[in-house]
Amino acid sequence: MDEKVKEQILAIRDTGLTNMVDVNMVQRLAYERDFYELVLYLEDHRKEYVNFILTGEA
Repeated sequence: MDEKVKEQILAIRDTGLTNMVDVNMVQRLAYERDFYELVLYLEDHRKEYVNFILTGEA
């Protein structure tokens, strides 16, 4: 996970609009905010994303 994707994940988290485990909603919010790197990352790396959300380890 690169730094830009990590920043985008944290930006979505900071909105408080969704449970971060709801990957589909996170992806939708990312798309609405033009976080296309995160949208694409979630398509191919869901397991790594969930691991980051649960443990904080990238």
